[in-house]
Amino acid sequence: MIRAIAIDDEPPALRIITHFCNLTESIDLLHTFTRTDEAMQFLEQHPVDLLFLDINMPAMTGIEFYQAIPNRAMVIFTTAYAEYAVTGFDLSAVDYLLKPFTLDRFRQAVDKAAEQLRWQSTPDEPSASPERFLHVRADYKLYQIALSDILYVEGLDDYLKIHVQTGHPIVARMTMKAMQQKLPDTDFIRVHRSFIVPFRRIESVRNKVIQLAGQSIPIGASYEADFFERFG
Repeated sequence: MIRAIAIDDEPPALRIITHFCNLTESIDLLHTFTRTDEAMQFLEQHPVDLLFLDINMPAMTGIEFYQAIPNRAMVIFTTAYAEYAVTGFDLSAVDYLLKPFTLDRFRQAVDKAAEQLRWQSTPDEPSASPERFLHVRADYKLYQIALSDILYVEGLDDYLKIHVQTGHPIVARMTMKAMQQKLPDTDFIRVHRSFIVPFRRIESVRNKVIQLAGQSIPIGASYEADFFERFG
């Protein structure tokens, strides 16, 4: 059961979410709030799995609220303004519901949250399952990528391209810094402003150029010392 709260400055919107939650077995809606300060106080004392969060609110935007909460929960943004969608997914939102949304569309978003919660709650069993994974949201899906499958990560302006051995590259809206935080630094290293590589894939290094997976990847000047200290 997904423990959730809803925050929206418009009571009619909260009534719709409450009604839809009552019709969805996997959701336990603990409370609804029209004020962000009251919601913040609740979150400081009660753990939740998911927020239904309006973006355009008067005292504090939903984005500001989500960035300020003490314990990061999953979030489904709800708003009448489509232009906020990109920002919502930049924050790794589970989904983005454009008002007015239907019960079917609501349930699709909840299903995504349930899937993500299952992955998060799966216990680590190194002896039985040594494979480790990276979870990335792209194309309105949540991908589970085996770390051992990653060839390298390439930065493309506001996007990343994750090159994998067993399929097409996965393009995600994420910064290189955010990707570095997701990847274990014992296995991966950033070698250029536009490249992160796994140590195990490096075939050779010559003239500050790495050869791996049939590609030549340059080592940036500001990353050179750290790379050769760790790789050498």
